[in-house]
Amino acid sequence: MSPKKIFCTFPQELISEPIISHTLGERFAVIPNIRAASITDKVALVAVEIDGADDAIEEAIEYLRERGVKVEDIAETDEAPGF
Repeated sequence: MSPKKIFCTFPQELISEPIISHTLGERFAVIPNIRAASITDKVALVAVEIDGADDAIEEAIEYLRERGVKVEDIAETDEAPGF
């Protein structure tokens, strides 16, 4: 049960929804921690650390993908400083 680090690319139509900050915690009982983000009117790029039970983390990630969010694992060697 260790945190999972992911990089999310949100399409324009999902930018205004609180998917990470609200929905993941409420619906899947995980703790999302936004570590970095770049958001414009057209796209949102977000580095997130998700903590919780392994199965809950995987369900939360699958939900993001089903909603149209591109999700990529962040490998330990790909990490930005401080992440």
